[in-house]
Amino acid sequence: MKVVVTGAAGMVGSNLVHGLNAIGIDDVIAVDDLTDGQKYRNLAGAAISDYFDKTEFYPRFVRGDFGHIDAVLHQGACSDTMEHNGRFMLDNNFRQSKDLLDACQAQGTRLLYASSAATYGGSAAFREVPEFEQPLNVYGYSKLLFDNIVRRMLPSARSQVVGFRYFNVYGPREQHKARMASVAFHHFMQFRDTGTVRLFGEYGGYAPGEQSRDFVFVNDVVAVNLWFLEHPDQSGIFNLGTGRAQPFNDVAVATVNAVRALRGEAVLPINQLVALGLLEYIPFPDALRGKYQCFTQADLTELRRTGCNHVFADVATGIASYVSWLAAQKTA
Repeated sequence: MKVVVTGAAGMVGSNLVHGLNAIGIDDVIAVDDLTDGQKYRNLAGAAISDYFDKTEFYPRFVRGDFGHIDAVLHQGACSDTMEHNGRFMLDNNFRQSKDLLDACQAQGTRLLYASSAATYGGSAAFREVPEFEQPLNVYGYSKLLFDNIVRRMLPSARSQVVGFRYFNVYGPREQHKARMASVAFHHFMQFRDTGTVRLFGEYGGYAPGEQSRDFVFVNDVVAVNLWFLEHPDQSGIFNLGTGRAQPFNDVAVATVNAVRALRGEAVLPINQLVALGLLEYIPFPDALRGKYQCFTQADLTELRRTGCNHVFADVATGIASYVSWLAAQKTA
């Protein structure tokens, strides 16, 4: 099988490349922008058949320069939810994806792509239907715009098209993402550098640290992508989360205790972590008021309907694995 992974040096993209290798697929064309050269580390040790800068790849793919490609796993996008340049966001996340979709359909190539739970925005429910889609920023809007294009063409699609609405993904190979890295990564770094993890205080009717998200381990994201790669008869737009919201407090407690366990120190409940100053709360920032999702939880009804019965890790399990990986890195 010949596969293209866009955004291949990014977090999900690089884990997908490694995941493809693990099931015996090494004819992988990696596509990315390595202006940030340190991202190469995410692909170190992975088997790929070629690499292209994104500015070269997209026009060449449209022309058919690469011959038959079985599938494109499209992860390339601007994922900065604080980016306010709408023209830049739509060029990267909508137009580029639309051109790729058209080319895939023309060439009979399967397309599995990254959408986002940001399409739901301020909604209180998270089902893959328009009435619950209320993006709070231009990033979420750019993803929704492309999802709607996919919806319109699915009835006449020549080959598989699958969109995954990723919820809060965390795990290995995200160190390059800076402020957009997961809270798990930031908690680990805070605790390593200062001995304290800081969480937002009360906001939106939630007690300190009790705002809740659907945190999904990147290994699970890879597993679901690969399941659809092995089931070309399944198309559609699907939530990709655990289906289980957990508070930020759970992430902080799991991170601190995972680090403590590696040091041979006792696991402590949250009240003791707070009392010891290992966990503290800060005022909710004014810049995020009205733009912040206090609760997300993937509805997995449509995903399960396809026959995908993957079992997702909970926060304690996923964070313990991730902290062990982070602690083993020479640099983070």
